[in-house]
Amino acid sequence: MATEIKDLAEVNANLQIQKERAETVDFKIITFSLGGKDYGVDIMNVKEIAKADKFTYVPNAASFVKGVYNLRGDIIPIIDLRSFFHLPQEKKADGLENMLILRIGDRVYGTVVDKIDRVIGINSSSVQPPHPIFGDINIKYISGVVEKGGNLYVILDVIRIFSQHEDDKQKGRMPIQENTTENFVPLPSAATQRPEQKGAAADTAFEFIKESLAALKHFYASGINDAWVHKRFIDWSATHQEANIQLKNGSDAEEFLAEFPSPCTGKFWDDEYVGIVQKLLPNMPSNNIQVWNPGCGKGYETYSFACLLKIRYPDARIKIWASDNDILAISNAPNMSFDLNETPEYCRSFMLNGKSGYVFKPVIKDSIVFEYHDILNESQLPDLDIVLIRDLLSYLPVAEQSKLISFFGEKLKKTGVVMIGKNEVIADTNWRSIGESPLSVFMYNG
Repeated sequence: MATEIKDLAEVNANLQIQKERAETVDFKIITFSLGGKDYGVDIMNVKEIAKADKFTYVPNAASFVKGVYNLRGDIIPIIDLRSFFHLPQEKKADGLENMLILRIGDRVYGTVVDKIDRVIGINSSSVQPPHPIFGDINIKYISGVVEKGGNLYVILDVIRIFSQHEDDKQKGRMPIQENTTENFVPLPSAATQRPEQKGAAADTAFEFIKESLAALKHFYASGINDAWVHKRFIDWSATHQEANIQLKNGSDAEEFLAEFPSPCTGKFWDDEYVGIVQKLLPNMPSNNIQVWNPGCGKGYETYSFACLLKIRYPDARIKIWASDNDILAISNAPNMSFDLNETPEYCRSFMLNGKSGYVFKPVIKDSIVFEYHDILNESQLPDLDIVLIRDLLSYLPVAEQSKLISFFGEKLKKTGVVMIGKNEVIADTNWRSIGESPLSVFMYNG
């Protein structure tokens, strides 16, 4: 009897120890699925989770490298763990890939998985060593297995997966599997490529630049501005060392784009610019001129254009629909007053002295309708003679650029024109250029 009581006590003691272990959390993992099985990684190696659907191709990279991705200005390599472990691929209905952003030492990597589940806390003593039964993944990449809530999780050793061998450090490359002859180059640049690969490296660097502009400044390279972006990239590469070609932050992106804006952005057009634009304005078949000026900002451009139109078409009835999604700017625009000495000469005949400064006469003010509007939403407008949209197209996603240009074609009268930025073009064959820098003017032929 005494022996039975002792055995029962030992069992109870062991159960208590197991219970205490289960209740003590000293280790956390983020769980996810790959090929229908559950996996986890140490939360200390996870920087964040993300979703993405566009990766930039990297020449000569391993087959499991999906490319590189611009993570808020940082260009990081993206590894598809499904391909890495030769697991079946899962197609996403929305095209978006689930990513774990990992920090391994001083490096950051993106890893594509099927589904990211949750964070679970476990006791490190409950983690069991890997067993060859997990044959679909090389056992050397598994740090252990653990059961939690009825699920069995395979914990990946991401440090081992992404670690570098000493000989590879000297070669500046990172092999991820010992059984592959392909090498993964984390951040390709002209400096790390063989001479015969520099053309491909330059193309890749150019793609990095375009993705960085979109991420940092919401500037979207497309047929609208490709010629300027490419020329600027060549100039930029010539004045920056290879290690500094990439745009690392917002200041770099601002410097890259410094030469892009059209003249007199954010202020009154000066007399010289107005003289040039006036020569580009077409003859109008009607005295009823309808204009749309999206992205009008504080209104300086709109007032400048209204004065110019009144000079160019003195007998016309002019209506300008000026819109912007900056509600503060658009609210203040109709009531602005100015110092006469700070306004250009061509505006002064259209101004009168008000209570707190000079304001525009009714002939100008009444011709403008300032309204809050997001250009990505549908616009209710009459048929238009002129669309004035300098530089704004380049700051819209590419799909929205195309959509808006099609809308211009639908709304413009037969003799109507679109005036865009000095470094922009409408490459669509339905449009023809009738004027160039410092203001690009296009007429619809469709």
